[in-house]
Amino acid sequence: MRHRKTDYSIFDNWLHWESGNLNMTRQVLYLLIGILFLGCKSKVDTEPDPVYVAFNYNSIKVNGDFSGFDYKGINSIPVFKISFTAPIDQTSSTSSITMADKNLNAVPVNLVFENKDSTVTVKPASPLKYLSGYTFAVSNSLKSKAGSFLSIPFSVNITTGIDSANKFPVISNDALLTLIQKQTFKYFWDFGHPVSGMSRERNTSGDVVTSGGTGFGIMTIPVAIDRKFITRAEGVIRVQKIADFLKNNAAHFHGAYPHWINGSSGVVVPFSPNDNGADIVETSYLMMGLLTARQYFDDVNASESKLRTDINTLLDGVEWDWFRKDGSNMLYWNWSPDFEFAVNVPVRGWNECLVTYVMAASSKTHSIPKIVYDNGFAKNGAIKNNNSYYGIELPLGEAFGGPLFFEHYSFLGINPNGLSDTYANYLTQAVNHSKINFEYCKDNPKNFYGYSKDCWGLTASDIKDGYTASSPTNDQGFIAPTAAISSLPFTPVESLQAINFFYYKMGDHLWGEYGFVDSFNLNTIWFANSYLAIDQGPQIVMIENYRTGLLWKLFMSSPEIKTGMKNLGFQSPNL
Repeated sequence: MRHRKTDYSIFDNWLHWESGNLNMTRQVLYLLIGILFLGCKSKVDTEPDPVYVAFNYNSIKVNGDFSGFDYKGINSIPVFKISFTAPIDQTSSTSSITMADKNLNAVPVNLVFENKDSTVTVKPASPLKYLSGYTFAVSNSLKSKAGSFLSIPFSVNITTGIDSANKFPVISNDALLTLIQKQTFKYFWDFGHPVSGMSRERNTSGDVVTSGGTGFGIMTIPVAIDRKFITRAEGVIRVQKIADFLKNNAAHFHGAYPHWINGSSGVVVPFSPNDNGADIVETSYLMMGLLTARQYFDDVNASESKLRTDINTLLDGVEWDWFRKDGSNMLYWNWSPDFEFAVNVPVRGWNECLVTYVMAASSKTHSIPKIVYDNGFAKNGAIKNNNSYYGIELPLGEAFGGPLFFEHYSFLGINPNGLSDTYANYLTQAVNHSKINFEYCKDNPKNFYGYSKDCWGLTASDIKDGYTASSPTNDQGFIAPTAAISSLPFTPVESLQAINFFYYKMGDHLWGEYGFVDSFNLNTIWFANSYLAIDQGPQIVMIENYRTGLLWKLFMSSPEIKTGMKNLGFQSPNL
């Protein structure tokens, strides 16, 4: 760079005139003046050298819009358009403007330069995969034609959307429901434990079987027989195998069974700390299934007669009143031979445990009185809600209703049609809770990609790295197919929309060996590879209740249930 020549003589004169007795040397003053004038330039030289001029981007658009640096549901050939403050050196763009998939594999792109090379349009060279994540990046190695570098590098994350093409040939809704029942039934039939016949907790559980999930699985057997997936004789043999194992091998305490059992040895598999004994809620699901089977297998032949006798032995052996914990007017969830009631969880709600109180009140040997239901489960009326969500009144339970399995597990057997007591009309409860869940997902207040009128349903399920009870107040972006499918009797239109979406549009990701996988998240593009007994069973049962009401008819036909529910104050034309 050039600097103006400085005449220092004037400063010499000034120094001699002004310094007097000062001890400042001329050299020091020259040094200071030199430093001062090094930063001064003539007007002619104020234009900086172009190589030092930083440049930046003016705008970034994806498919014509800008909404930050994270985009969901993008089409398979997105268009990125970037406007810069200076013309771009095209030779630097090849290595500086890049795209990669989530595994950091490079994605070839095509670049088009416009506006004297200050605008670049970028497209992938071939269509991107659907429901996949990509990163589009511009690094600071990008140069302008003047030779300067991009001052602020940036990247844009995109997730491609759903492929709208059908993944399977279209069939009638009736045929689709049968297909779902048949495929899902394989979980309980083909994957049932070879020694005990009981249902494994999930498809990765090995020898661990679940008492509650086994109850749900037993309820699927009458469906499978009526739908001709198996024969009646095969069904009898399987239920008898389970009953024999429960009688002779499986650990039980005061007639109640653990949540988890080793399906080969029958020993307890602890569910949680201090929980290595009986689980009265899981036992109620198991007994609901056995009672339903007893009502179905009503022939007078020797095999079905023996099965009914063994089921009655199991039913009568449950000491429901023991779980009142020292005679209190409430049932408690767990009892352990080592820790007794240390878990200390009362069974009260509105939750999935209505059937627990119904089974307890219906026992011929260890029943509970109405006060235990009123004080325990109904919390002396505090079970009521009666607030409205999305304009829909919710009779019972927590805000927005909670996870949808509250309306599934108990109502696999209990028929809510025409059912009421002092606290609620139970069909209204089930329908309104399901509709609130649907409306919440359609509204999608958290803006999760994928939620819609076709893709909805929050309930307990596997999620990435864990398990949770999803609901509108615990929404982490995971849709569980069982939620909408098992609500079919309550929201037939909305559930059929979801069923068609899950199968036809998402079937390449969701449909597998045992029906629909447990859950998925389109916001983060995650799909479970698991199947859970407590999620697969309700799908088969509730589809059938929607179609024929079979399981409702069987369970409600039991004389014990009629008596027990009447004693609790229920009214129903089915009692």
